[in-house]
Amino acid sequence: AACLSALLRAARLRTVAAASAPARALCRAPARAVSVAVSPTAGLADERVETRVAGLGPGQPVTLRAVAADERGCLFQSCAHYWADSRGQLHLGTDASHGGDYTGVEPMGLFWSLAPAGMERPYQRLVPRSTGTPLKVEVLVHQGHSLPGALPGPVVAKAEVERWFTAPGVRRIRLKEGGVRGSLFLPPGDGPFPGVIDMYGDEGGLIEFRSSLLATRGFAALSLPYFDFEDLPKVMKEFNLEYFEEAARFLRRHPKVKGPGVGVIGTGKGAELALSMITFLPEVVAAVCISGCSSNTVADLHYGEMTLPGLRFDMNKVSVSDAGVFDIFEALDDPMNPANSPCTIPIEKAEGHFLLVVGEDDRMWKSSLYADLVIGRLRQHGKENFKLLSYPGAGHRIDPPSTPFCQVAMDRVLGVPVLGGGESKAHAHAQEHSWRKIQEFLHLGEVKQ
Repeated sequence: AACLSALLRAARLRTVAAASAPARALCRAPARAVSVAVSPTAGLADERVETRVAGLGPGQPVTLRAVAADERGCLFQSCAHYWADSRGQLHLGTDASHGGDYTGVEPMGLFWSLAPAGMERPYQRLVPRSTGTPLKVEVLVHQGHSLPGALPGPVVAKAEVERWFTAPGVRRIRLKEGGVRGSLFLPPGDGPFPGVIDMYGDEGGLIEFRSSLLATRGFAALSLPYFDFEDLPKVMKEFNLEYFEEAARFLRRHPKVKGPGVGVIGTGKGAELALSMITFLPEVVAAVCISGCSSNTVADLHYGEMTLPGLRFDMNKVSVSDAGVFDIFEALDDPMNPANSPCTIPIEKAEGHFLLVVGEDDRMWKSSLYADLVIGRLRQHGKENFKLLSYPGAGHRIDPPSTPFCQVAMDRVLGVPVLGGGESKAHAHAQEHSWRKIQEFLHLGEVKQ
């Protein structure tokens, strides 16, 4: 009996041990490793990336953050709230954000919503100053959904992605050619390539990132500053169109550039200068005008014996919010006032083609109205040599895709934060759509060969 009892006890112990072994094994099994993959890890700044997270629990809440620093060391960040699917995975191309800096399915939302971090000066733009080095963006996965202003949860995975503005083989040539200053970007290969002059607005200086991306897409692109650079005028007091004529002739004569004409792309003041160039310069046969005015503004424009005076800003019409943000939407002189007719650019003289790009929520000035004035003037003279891209919800500065949205930015001339308008998601979509259309316009047929 004693032996039988001992055998039964031993059997029971073996049964209990066998039954509890899976539970003990489960307790000992390590937690699944969370991973985040961003593909490609190094790619062009105007291309989409694919972001996936794996190894989460089914339905697990996480916060995804992107962090980047500009050349000055200023930190920018963005965040979005997600829930893992039933397999513990996330795909930003198909899964929606439920909070943070954007909502909905936005594959590039972490990039275009980058904004100055809380400890940084507000109203700064994340604009690359050097096209030879990538913008490095770290993507982090945090446990839980972080509340605004609160520290995010622990990091469970991270990855780094490089956003390049120049493809391998693109050449950058700094120019000091006669009176022309700037940088010429040439695609790899023998060419010849369609030539495009690229200009920005009243921030001045040399801004190259759009030119380098255009060269990556097959254009010979001349990034053309026109004030506050090297020996050019320091301020926008007056301009001579001969400077822009010299640039157009230089580009047209370049052995890597197709003829017979070149195109021009401009934003803000640069768009308005593009209108004058295609109007008066036979070398310019296509103009992309982003958020431009139909009249000459601010600085008088001279060409030979002709002068286009500039519309002025009336600072009495500027409103200032409680946060100190300046709204200058109503401040520019009315181009439809007959007294301002000498400022009007006579675009009906242009033989080339126009692509007008506007954000319908532009608060810098009335770019939608100005585009309508351009179209009305052309049609009044029997011309249909234009296309219009008009984007609801987009603001003033429509840049290449995934350029971070900046509703308010420091104005270089005024030295104060100025409202540019727009809503981040609509603006981002406008940038992606217009970039394709701009290339089609310049590449496929409006720069007549």
